Amino acid sequence: MIESEKVRHILYGGDYNPEQWPEESWSEDMQLLKEAGVNIVTLNVFSWASIQPDENTYDFDRLDRIMELVQENGMAVCMATGTGAHPAWMAKKYPEILRTEFGGQRRKFGGRHNSCPNSPVYRTFAKRLAEKLAGHYQDQDNIVSWHISNEFGGECYCENCERAFRQWLKERYGTLDELNRRWYTSFWGHTFYDWEEIVPPDTRSEHIDEKRTMFQGITLDYKRFLSDSMLEAFRLEYEAVKAVIPDARITTNLMGFYPGLDYQKWADHMDFVSVDSYPANEDTYADIAMAHDLMRGLKQGKPFALMEQTPSVTNWLPYNALKRPGVMRLWSHEAMAHGADTVMFFQMKRSLGGCEKHHGAFIDHVGTGQTRVYREATALGAELSALSGQTLGARTPAKIGMLFDWDNWWALTHSAGPSCELDYVQEWKRCYRALREMNYEVDIVSSRDDFSGYRILLAPVWYMVKGQDDEAVRRFVAEGGAFVTGFFSGIVQENDLAVTGGYPGKLRDVLGIWVEECDALPHDAENSFVYQGVRYPARILCDLLHTEGAVQMDDSGYETDFYRGYPVLTKHSYGKGIAYYMATSSSDDFYRKFLEDICQEAGVQPVLRTPSGVEAASRVNQNGSFIWLLNHTEEPQEVCLPWEGLDVLAGSAPVNGTITILPRDVRILLRSAGYSQRSSGFLA
Repeated sequence: MIESEKVRHILYGGDYNPEQWPEESWSEDMQLLKEAGVNIVTLNVFSWASIQPDENTYDFDRLDRIMELVQENGMAVCMATGTGAHPAWMAKKYPEILRTEFGGQRRKFGGRHNSCPNSPVYRTFAKRLAEKLAGHYQDQDNIVSWHISNEFGGECYCENCERAFRQWLKERYGTLDELNRRWYTSFWGHTFYDWEEIVPPDTRSEHIDEKRTMFQGITLDYKRFLSDSMLEAFRLEYEAVKAVIPDARITTNLMGFYPGLDYQKWADHMDFVSVDSYPANEDTYADIAMAHDLMRGLKQGKPFALMEQTPSVTNWLPYNALKRPGVMRLWSHEAMAHGADTVMFFQMKRSLGGCEKHHGAFIDHVGTGQTRVYREATALGAELSALSGQTLGARTPAKIGMLFDWDNWWALTHSAGPSCELDYVQEWKRCYRALREMNYEVDIVSSRDDFSGYRILLAPVWYMVKGQDDEAVRRFVAEGGAFVTGFFSGIVQENDLAVTGGYPGKLRDVLGIWVEECDALPHDAENSFVYQGVRYPARILCDLLHTEGAVQMDDSGYETDFYRGYPVLTKHSYGKGIAYYMATSSSDDFYRKFLEDICQEAGVQPVLRTPSGVEAASRVNQNGSFIWLLNHTEEPQEVCLPWEGLDVLAGSAPVNGTITILPRDVRILLRSAGYSQRSSGFLA
């Protein structure tokens, strides 16, 4: 059977929950899934209660039976540890396992992710279950990966966390004097004289509401602490499985741009990255691609696993629209185009009760294959089977890196000013969306990554510059790179204390500017500036800057108010490279124009020029250069190819000249030979 090192095809399948259905229905379900081309199922995601009915009993009989049936049908397994929701008996016997909400209310049993990550009881039982599962299934040869818990997240403010937070702070700062200095506790008489005086920041202490805090440094550290706490809980189970099965490939499903956990730190402790993709109705194809690029960037460009998406409909949005015909296939290929080596779903079969009974599935409540969704799933399964492993391990050849940072996200979210409309992710997305809609490949990177392979590095709203991060940027520009950042950058250091000596702090020399003030514009108010003969809006924030070696680009300057004429766009030569600064937030049209000009000056080309709404993305491995063309519109679109290639999904038929892509259709074109050595897939 399939072993992880022998996976040479695209894994296709998803979550199957046999505990929710009578056993006599399992065989029919397996037959339907097999006919749909499913070759992997994720099992045991929420089975803690059924496996462990009391403190000392572990019963794997039912799981054994479904495992046997799955193997008989030739399917691989992603084995979950099942610890995403603790059993009711555990909450009754050990109430300290329950979380405390932001307002101080202790929860009762219910929901999921309701375990305090710092509860010794939770950690003991979760680790023990992982150990027993690994021991029981260590010789099961069709388990290709292990899945710890499920969608880690949420917050807790209980006594367990309070004690653990103090210990975390001791390890981080060493002494109270250092903590008081880093937190600037001389403000409002907050000096701490004993570690026991420190309490979590919530509405009982520092917070006005969930966003507004009176002490940003404390709140920022508590965000870091909670992320680290859940990472420790993940690591306990990870190490428990590894102790029994050293070569196990272990992950947990991340959630794209999720604010609660620093995924860049988490990725260091995962064997491979996996993600759940559930776009909102209003999300654009660029928004969806951005989340995939983030996941690919967590492992410096390695492929990731698409662990969950819905085959048809979600159930938690205000309006849960169906995926229109073709969209499931289109979005599955979009994930692959941006680095996914699996196409997996939640869920294989709709539950009868609970809050996910209206969430889509391969097998609907009708229980047959006579549905539109099942037919589409079967067609996609056949297509992926025919594609086989041609694209596995392929990398994205990006020459543009975009710097994303959870500390910056947290710090800006809880900043006391300057504008309630300043949103880190939304401002960051403006630049990404402009590039993606023009088909430029983008790697999303952390400040710890190696920038040397990029020609352009963007860091929108780089509010917090930590440690020696500025040195990495300085080297990048000095060696010939193009660095782009903008308003409200270089304002604070890692504890959210303001820099002195002038903004943008440690970036001042490489950017060649000094920002004296920053004006916050009310909702719907705007200034304006002209770039390349076109007037663009200046919104949200307007930096008032002076050049110190930089030059004002294209005579761009604010057109109104007392700072009329102050530069909006600057350009500074530094070493062999150039650093650009955008002093305000503007429109999508501006970002497309400005960033395309920078790309052209840096010699960076898009994957392909296509009509609006047609996405082009590329991946390269030893088999060649694969170009995905995805028509996200409802009309046929023509694309002119400047080279000859092969249409992979059409039996490698030759293509050249102008081709037509049908509405919501996908073409995969193979251009040329790729890497000389085999690229490793996500399970490597």
